[in-house]
Amino acid sequence: MSDLPPDPPRLRAILAHLDRQITDNDTIGIYLRLQRDAVQKALTEVEHPPQRQRQRGRVKVGGSLPDFALPPTRTGYVVQQKRTPHGPEPTFIHLADCTMIEGTPHRIRPDEARAALTDPNIESCQFCRPDTRLGLDLA
Repeated sequence: MSDLPPDPPRLRAILAHLDRQITDNDTIGIYLRLQRDAVQKALTEVEHPPQRQRQRGRVKVGGSLPDFALPPTRTGYVVQQKRTPHGPEPTFIHLADCTMIEGTPHRIRPDEARAALTDPNIESCQFCRPDTRLGLDLA
């Protein structure tokens, strides 16, 4: 682990400070983003410690077919917004395990994802389709 504090309130305070510094200091923005990413990772590790993966059942199909594992269950939602020198790019909502996420996503609750997807400036990922999972089906 790192030298960061292990509790969520202090990690959130550090994140808020780094976000303010990033927006106020373009010249050191890259360095601050790296620091911010390290704090975000530490916060995620503290709030969502790795759980022992339970063994998913294997399904036997027919006599001569091989066993196959059930696919992993998709859980959680994230918001992705990338900043560029020309301003922010469109904001996307993804399922937490989507392989199309770029940059540093931020976890959000299902109710936050549902509310965000009603905003015309926020798009649902067309790959993982969180809108369908939330029962919105905006496509």
